[in-house]
Amino acid sequence: MHRFCRFAPIFLIGLVACNQKQEAPAAPNAAAAMQKATAAAVEGFVVKTSALSNNITASGTLLSQEETELHPEASGRVVRINLPEGGRVRKGELLLKIFDEDLQTQLRKLEVQLKQAEITEQRLAELLKVKGVSQQEYDLAALAVQNLKNEMDLVRVNIGRTELRAPYDGVIGLRRISPGAYVTPASAIAVIRSDGGLKLDFSVPDRYGALLRTGQRLTFTTEGNTGSREATVLATEQRVDEGTRSLQVRALVKGNTAGLVPGAFAEVNLALSNNSQAIMVPNQSVIPQARDKKVIVARGGKAQFVTVKTGVRQPGFVEITDGLQPGDTIATTGMLFLRPDGPLKFTSVQ
Repeated sequence: MHRFCRFAPIFLIGLVACNQKQEAPAAPNAAAAMQKATAAAVEGFVVKTSALSNNITASGTLLSQEETELHPEASGRVVRINLPEGGRVRKGELLLKIFDEDLQTQLRKLEVQLKQAEITEQRLAELLKVKGVSQQEYDLAALAVQNLKNEMDLVRVNIGRTELRAPYDGVIGLRRISPGAYVTPASAIAVIRSDGGLKLDFSVPDRYGALLRTGQRLTFTTEGNTGSREATVLATEQRVDEGTRSLQVRALVKGNTAGLVPGAFAEVNLALSNNSQAIMVPNQSVIPQARDKKVIVARGGKAQFVTVKTGVRQPGFVEITDGLQPGDTIATTGMLFLRPDGPLKFTSVQ
């Protein structure tokens, strides 16, 4: 009895060890079954080339070719206004006149003084010929004449500052003053806009800046107008906006601009390039990572994680510019369960 009790624990330990050895092979079978089940849930996509039109849409604003807010150069009371609201004016046409009687009186006074100074100069010139006066006396008289002429020129400049003239041919907007108002150089009188054409300003992401060319054609639409209009790229801002990472572009509207108003919103459609051999893959097949992007390619029945570079995006698809070749088969579902060099089997391939 005592001998049996002594060997019973040893027997039980051996029995447990045998059971563990019999159950141990079950773990690899479960892992294989799991991998097989994961592979059965993966769908694939065969990489092929297709035509890609690299079009972008942007929001823009119509602008006049020239637009100036008019301000007087001098302060004073307005005595005359020629600001036809909505009407056209010619370059150099007088638009506004400020009181200048004080300057006109000063100019007339200087004219009288100049006549007297010129008479004195002529007399001294005759006396100088017969040595009746010294050269210094004549030079002082001639200098006085010149000083009076300079003072008159300064008064004329000040009189010109009391006149506001049209800087170019254009259309006057709404005037903001009335006759008799006191104005200063800070007073906004009206806005003049050239009627020779329109410009279109819009922004594009900075990555498209290298694809823009001067003279490149684009189309745009505006609210309230049916059909699209054409414009050509005039220039780009030589600096990317730090806040939006976008590049400012200016285009010149072509053709008849009837019905288009400066300041109106425009939807711009710009075709940057056409690629007949573009590689497009489903968006969900691209795995974003911290520094790059990857796709899972089936090679030899195993999953290979390949680094790719992306380009233009379209609804549901993205362009691959580097990393894939036509004919590659990539995974589009079940990527979370796949591991590098793990078995890969597709249930369906598009």
